Amino acid sequence: MNIHEYQAKQLLAKYGVAVPRGHVAYTAPEAHEAAKQLGGPVWVVKAQIHAGGRGKGGGVKVVKSLDEVWPTSEKMLGMTLVTKQTGPAGKEVKRIYIEEGCDIKRELYLSLLIDRATSRITVIASTEGGMDIEEVAAATPEKIHTVTIDPLTGMMPFHARKVAFSLGLEGKQVNSCVKTVLGMYKAFIDLDASMMEINPLVVTGGGDVIPLDAKMNFDDNALFRHKDIQELRDEDEEDPAEREAARHDLNYIKLDGSIGCMVNGAGLAMSTMDIIKLYGGDPANFLDVGGGATKDRVTEAFKIILRDPNVEGILVNIFGGIMRCDVIAEGVVSAAREVSLNVPLVVRLEGTNVDLGKQILSQSGLPIISADDLGDAAEKIVKAVKEAA
Repeated sequence: MNIHEYQAKQLLAKYGVAVPRGHVAYTAPEAHEAAKQLGGPVWVVKAQIHAGGRGKGGGVKVVKSLDEVWPTSEKMLGMTLVTKQTGPAGKEVKRIYIEEGCDIKRELYLSLLIDRATSRITVIASTEGGMDIEEVAAATPEKIHTVTIDPLTGMMPFHARKVAFSLGLEGKQVNSCVKTVLGMYKAFIDLDASMMEINPLVVTGGGDVIPLDAKMNFDDNALFRHKDIQELRDEDEEDPAEREAARHDLNYIKLDGSIGCMVNGAGLAMSTMDIIKLYGGDPANFLDVGGGATKDRVTEAFKIILRDPNVEGILVNIFGGIMRCDVIAEGVVSAAREVSLNVPLVVRLEGTNVDLGKQILSQSGLPIISADDLGDAAEKIVKAVKEAA
């Protein structure tokens, strides 16, 4: 789960991280009033969407007059902000953040994430703040510094000092950076975060080191422990199909291809998408119905796939363990009849009750293409989609 910049800063402030003062606003009058409360002489108007690159897309404006806050906010609210991370469709700006100006002397980069290779939290720091970290890593990898934290000790002050020194900080700046890094780590652990990114982390003229931006992602599987974090969810920022899938306990992620996938198990789903690519197709989604899906859940999964106008064919790939093949078959038949299926459908079943499942499909009277194995299924669906086109 993602949250907005202003929400991330509010959380970090609770852990002793110094952040600039600011207020969220949903209308231009609210933005003007927020600026008056903050006082000048400089304010920053920031679009609040779940995507990076806002500044390059026109979603961050520095305002040097109180009279400019209203028209700047009015223009930004309701705009469709397009960045590298939003894709060409962009995202509508429905809330903005009015923040006090900052005396910036240096821009740095700082993030915490879970390194899957080491199964530990890793701090990533760079002197190249304000830039896309992927570009920095590719062009100048020597400017990327990492510190891995042993979970038995947690982050110690010397870890934070190591980060500060890697950024070339000195004197008062070091102490300020240490406080920020330690606060971020405690928040990361306490809130079950999966990623925190500060870009830029700035050094002010007074020697303070503060987050000028903040992104936080959380482990969905731990949200039951954090009702307060769940309340920060902005459903307007989520794909409607992904939101609907979550209501039915389905793991769904929309992609850009034309072949819809319904699979049980994340690993099998990834393999299915890979083999579709191998045979010249493009997957339209990742969809894991889980190991204990019911007929109704399978039916809902089918409907969600077909709501995507880009879907030109569907591949169902089920390995029946806990999930029985006959249950999947009943769900597929029920959904196909309910939505009046008009795209090619290939089904590959294997495992528990596979013969019964195949019998249900063959006796349904529907134009379902049966496949013997995964390779056969991928080849058939790619061929069927091309022929239908």
